[in-house]
Amino acid sequence: MTTQTKFCYHCGAHHPVEEMRQIETKAGKRWRCIRSIQATQKTAEARDAFGRQVSAMNTAEARSHARRLNELRQDK
Repeated sequence: MTTQTKFCYHCGAHHPVEEMRQIETKAGKRWRCIRSIQATQKTAEARDAFGRQVSAMNTAEARSHARRLNELRQDK
């Protein structure tokens, strides 16, 4: 059985639907994970730490993806 996921526009990752909430933004309704919603309700220092953590995860994922693409190209 596969779990349905939604893309969180705030942290840039897919999460199970149970961990998501649809919120109204200036651009319309968007999906956002509960974790990112809770992070915005903390102190500025905690929000900054959360942002750095998300950025680090996204950077690591992008590097991994680029590495895999490079390996595929070299195999050809």
